Amino acid sequence: MGSIYSVGQVNSYIKNMFAQDALLRRINVRGEISNCTYHRTGHIYFSLKDHTGAISCVMFKGDSQSLTFRMQEGQKVVVSGNISVFERDGKYQLYAREIQLDGEGALYQQYMQLKRKLEALGLFSAEHKKPIPVYAGTIGIVTAPTGAAIRDIIKVSYRRNPYVQLILYPALVQGTQAAQSIVQGIRTLDAYGVDVIIVGRGGGSIEELWAFNEEPVARAIFACRTPVISAVGHETDTTIADLVADLRVPTPSAAAEQAVLEYRQLVNHMELLKNQLADRIEQKIHLYRQRLEHDRLRFLYSGPQNKLNEKKQYIAELMDRFPKEMQGKILDRKYQIGLLAERLDGISPLKKLQQGYSYTELSDGKAFRCLKQVEPGDMVTIHVTDGRVRARVEEMEALERNGQA
Repeated sequence: MGSIYSVGQVNSYIKNMFAQDALLRRINVRGEISNCTYHRTGHIYFSLKDHTGAISCVMFKGDSQSLTFRMQEGQKVVVSGNISVFERDGKYQLYAREIQLDGEGALYQQYMQLKRKLEALGLFSAEHKKPIPVYAGTIGIVTAPTGAAIRDIIKVSYRRNPYVQLILYPALVQGTQAAQSIVQGIRTLDAYGVDVIIVGRGGGSIEELWAFNEEPVARAIFACRTPVISAVGHETDTTIADLVADLRVPTPSAAAEQAVLEYRQLVNHMELLKNQLADRIEQKIHLYRQRLEHDRLRFLYSGPQNKLNEKKQYIAELMDRFPKEMQGKILDRKYQIGLLAERLDGISPLKKLQQGYSYTELSDGKAFRCLKQVEPGDMVTIHVTDGRVRARVEEMEALERNGQA
């Protein structure tokens, strides 16, 4: 019996063989995604298959964060990475570092990259959107000269308003030269001076509509001074032109509906404005008549004759009020004089003299109030009720009050 190896040794040996193979260290594999699982750790586990077989794959969290799309069953992709052995299970698998969509998916990836770029530059911002004019008299159209799109626009426009002028720029809307043709059409009509521009075409696959996802078209729409309506004939997807345009509609027919005001609606609106104007004029006339009548009455009320009559009436009222107010004033003054007389009578010196009191004054006319003012021999005058007496001071005697002389 030859050498005996453990399972781990065998798996390690095989893994080392894979690591030494330059082709397996950096390999690109095309296939269809199957059994895709996003693990809570951030790792992605899936299988890559085609009609001949399948291979297990894993993409670790550090690499999966760079993905520009979410992996789904059935997607065709190109996976770049290395093939190695998972020693624990003894199976080989593809360790993915990059994953890109294949075919149509690649176009979608380009679309998403350009969308993120233009969005970051502000080309989709609502603040840059120009309003679509309500009364557009001249409408520019950038589309193919043949096909359903231009026929639908002409049909709807004529039905809504046959007086609107349509100017067609015959552009390529499919193929390698389509983007440049559309750009030239937008710039030409913008310089011509139309009221609004419709840019679009009928429906088709993503490849057929790809000209409307080109960056030059997006920048031409953004730089256009004339309002632009994007009318690419599809409803499930949104093109870059839709995002940049001032208004996005699902079909060319809908673009004509938005750009062309219906003539009957315009006539009805004009009739409505006419009636509103007549009502406003009638209201103004009625208002001015009321103001005129008000001013006439004010003039009559504030005229000289009316003022004179008011003054006469005021004088008559004063003549009636004057005797009454004068009589009241006299009675009030009499009453006040009576009160003052009673108070004056209460403090009258004459009344005091009548009560037995007398008033004495010195020779110089000053009132005699205390003994210090006189000496024996001084002459004083004593006033009584009916006259006065001249007297000489013979003797003085001080009175004692509270033990004091």
